[in-house]
Amino acid sequence: MTTTFYDHWRDLPKSAWRWPNFSPAEIACRGTGKLLINELALDRLQALRDRLGKPLIVRSAYRSPEHNRAVGGAPRSKHMDGAAFDIAMSNHDPVAFEAAARAVGYLGFGFYPRSGFIHVDLGPARQWGERFPVRATVFAEDTPPAREVLADSRTMKGGGAAGVATLGAAGVEVAQSVLSETQSAVLPLVPYLDTLRWVFIAVALGGIAVTIYARLDDWKRGQR
Repeated sequence: MTTTFYDHWRDLPKSAWRWPNFSPAEIACRGTGKLLINELALDRLQALRDRLGKPLIVRSAYRSPEHNRAVGGAPRSKHMDGAAFDIAMSNHDPVAFEAAARAVGYLGFGFYPRSGFIHVDLGPARQWGERFPVRATVFAEDTPPAREVLADSRTMKGGGAAGVATLGAAGVEVAQSVLSETQSAVLPLVPYLDTLRWVFIAVALGGIAVTIYARLDDWKRGQR
């Protein structure tokens, strides 16, 4: 097991780091900045990242002995060997994570559902803590917002009625103007056309009201 120690992670030459999905800062001791590179443990961490295909949020990796005492770590914690990692489960299904971690060769497992992370280390084989509750679904798939079928859409019906009625009212007004300038025989029709124009206007207002109501109701139900 090859290990290399640095008094601070900033002392590490860039050429000495070969784990692309992790940085020296996140593997270094959180209390002192000291860094112990355990190549086997980091190789398996990278293999786990590749297997899961999504980021691993490292809550704790290497701990210097003084920092391990300060946080109440076990006296012989694998963290002091650079061979243990605490990984947040905020973006992982714990069951799938555990299976993948075992597959890449981790042997020690600690479950901390209240704190939201799983501890993994190189062994010996053991486990402690209560496993995370099984989720009904891992992560919900993104689904597009519910939309009304156009044929049944109250918004389309209301808007359509308003549009047709508006055009009708405008058409009646034009006809009324034309007839008033023609022969006197058709003049008696002008008052009826005026009534028809107001009917169209009323229908248009009703259609607008239906459209507004439908939009508000859909908004309340989370529809578009």
